[in-house]
Amino acid sequence: MLQEINFDGIIGPSHNYAGLSHGNIASSAHAGDASYPREAALQGLEKMRHNLALGLAQGFFMPLGRPNIPWLSSLGTNLDQAPSHIRSAAYSASSMWSANAATISPAPDCDDGKCHMTVANLQTMPHRSHEWPGTLLQLRTAFANRDHFTVHTPIPSPFGDEGAANHMRLCASHDTAGLEIFVYGKSGGRFPARQHIEASQAVARKHGLGDSQVIFAQQSEKAIAAGAFHNDVVAVANEHTLFTHEDAFEHREQFYNEILDKFPQANIITVPANKVSLEDAIQSYLFNAQLVSLPEGAGMALILPTEAKENKAVWSYLEELLAGNGAIRKLCPVDVRQSMANGGGPACLRLRVVADSRWVDQRFIATTEKLDLMADIIAQHWPETIRPEQLKDPHLRETIADARMALLKCCSLTELNV
Repeated sequence: MLQEINFDGIIGPSHNYAGLSHGNIASSAHAGDASYPREAALQGLEKMRHNLALGLAQGFFMPLGRPNIPWLSSLGTNLDQAPSHIRSAAYSASSMWSANAATISPAPDCDDGKCHMTVANLQTMPHRSHEWPGTLLQLRTAFANRDHFTVHTPIPSPFGDEGAANHMRLCASHDTAGLEIFVYGKSGGRFPARQHIEASQAVARKHGLGDSQVIFAQQSEKAIAAGAFHNDVVAVANEHTLFTHEDAFEHREQFYNEILDKFPQANIITVPANKVSLEDAIQSYLFNAQLVSLPEGAGMALILPTEAKENKAVWSYLEELLAGNGAIRKLCPVDVRQSMANGGGPACLRLRVVADSRWVDQRFIATTEKLDLMADIIAQHWPETIRPEQLKDPHLRETIADARMALLKCCSLTELNV
């Protein structure tokens, strides 16, 4: 049975605040602060437990090996000699935001009847540009069944691709053919537009999607300039519903008309700027939420960060939305503050894959028992805190490597230790 499975990135033991992501306001605001890798990873596991309790299918991905010594070597340097921003990039735990791992087209959409995945190149940001080899290995391990999955290498430079954070899908149900929306940027004023239309078009071609199945929509320059570095900071879709801010897209009405032309049953919920400003939407990560279908026809739930509940304008709007008895029937605030402080909410932490879970390597499928075992490993081995100056400490490197290996052994995934 095809179903949506959310694969969350486990927050790695090198989680730190180096402010490496230009255009990500939260990341920049916390640059140089002490981070709490243990707390961060345990918060992520709690979110997965919460989703399992809702009756949702849940998977996970392992942290990548950090610091990335081969990457430093390719730059002709090492941990001792590297400039501080290069050293920080080598330590980055940003692969935890698995929404950027790849773009996924489910089997019902693709011309060969297989689920297609294209690993994101993430070339715009140096600290993320070296993730893709580890991500490719992990995806080809988790989705090794070639009868059902095809995992593609990244789109080549110079075309930037940031994965599912700039991709949405509308459909009658997850197991039926859908309309795939690829969102790209042109300009963001002082901030870079990270998703190039050429990359989005290449992904659509590689996945075997027909013209009637795709829309290429431009993210608004206003949104990017305000700090919406990915589309999933200002819009999210699930089945027939698009939940979006009024200022998310350039040529909004034209975009909406194209959606309704290709998918007439679309339910577009537009949050007006006079009720929730772009600033409030980005501060609270209202749209960087998981919009999910609850089991047994119970409607949709919005799994959103606790910051959304703490923002008066945002929460007032959401209560009004629920009172309207529309598609969204349940609000589920979750605490992912450590991820939020580095610029990633609940939606950033997960990659949506529509598949039969029996086709997936079961080592990547979450159960409460597995999450309990992983929590024990994390509580024992993850650093409690990391300060920026510690990135020069060789003991920290050993601690991080030992912690990751303990988790890989716990999950019988030591072949990922490359």
